Amino acid sequence: MFAGAVFTIIFLYGYGWVLTWIGPRRTLLLISLFSCVVIIFCYFALQRGGKLAAGVIYAFREAYIVVVIEQYWSFINSTLSERQAKRFNGFICGVGSLGAVAGGYAVKLLADKDSAFYIGTVAILLLAGISLLPAAFCSEVSYRLAGEPAPSEEKKSGRKSLALSLFVESSYLRRIGILIMLTQMISTAFDLRFFALVDALPIDTDEQTAFIGTFYGRLNLVAGVLQFVVAPLLLSYVSLRFIHPAIPIIHIITAMSLIIKPSLFTGGLAYLVFKAMDYSVFRAGKEIFYMPLSFDSRYRAKEVIDAFGYRASKGLSSGLASLARMIFGVLPGAVYPSAAITSAIIWLITVTGIVRQHNNMLTKTKQNSPEHIEGGNL
Repeated sequence: MFAGAVFTIIFLYGYGWVLTWIGPRRTLLLISLFSCVVIIFCYFALQRGGKLAAGVIYAFREAYIVVVIEQYWSFINSTLSERQAKRFNGFICGVGSLGAVAGGYAVKLLADKDSAFYIGTVAILLLAGISLLPAAFCSEVSYRLAGEPAPSEEKKSGRKSLALSLFVESSYLRRIGILIMLTQMISTAFDLRFFALVDALPIDTDEQTAFIGTFYGRLNLVAGVLQFVVAPLLLSYVSLRFIHPAIPIIHIITAMSLIIKPSLFTGGLAYLVFKAMDYSVFRAGKEIFYMPLSFDSRYRAKEVIDAFGYRASKGLSSGLASLARMIFGVLPGAVYPSAAITSAIIWLITVTGIVRQHNNMLTKTKQNSPEHIEGGNL
């Protein structure tokens, strides 16, 4: 997980320069094709017995998927109005979950030795790599239909690479960055606890893969209900100042249940609830925070926050957990949900400030100009 953060830094640095060089449409196409090649290369390396490739593909997975997904969202945030986003963001997340549900159950069938479709864990990498080809085609068609967003004339020669100066200028972007880091600290805590409980099961690797595939299939079914039904209704009829604070409160409750009654069920429940909320209501609501911002904030600063922020906090949390285990030995199971509760409390405080700034930004925009606010610098 820590290596995933390193891979993400390298990936993002390259992304920033390629974006400046060839624009967002061609950048997404190039990164999708490059990722396809790397995944297939790792498959062949594993087939030849290269154990290092397992670590490489895990770390690369951590990097490429967030960079690709956040490019999709940068495009969406540049295409929809905020009113449209409140109606459609949940459905957009839901369509993604349909693929995730199919993928989860496909993994179960393909990794289950008793299944007629069994191909084994390693061979599934081929499907992952090949799936990027139709995804790249769809993104290319989408850009051609909706048009390619571009920076305003006065900014074309200004920002390069990842536009890190925006974070100095904007407390709004800094707070969103802190918010993302807190969410991933919680995710890592639940992740490590849940998979430790799974690892304790008396089953072999393929059986574990099949179990996890089933779990993710169910997780994405729950997320799908939240995406197609709950998120559109909430975002359309309930204010963000109520929606966003409610999410960390829910995670505090599930973490407390894991402390009170630690088991595979409560561990899986806490992890499932976090991921399902993260993929649906939180994602759909969080993307709205970016919509009043400039091209550089939506395409550059957003990648730093939602790609690097996700992986860096996950890697840092994992690294600290590993260091603690090296020093103290096996950590008590309650350490992980306790860390999640602490992060959720800070999340609650942080997101309240972001919602307030977002509302002030919209008020200021309506009073002055319809143009995007550079970096949300209030």
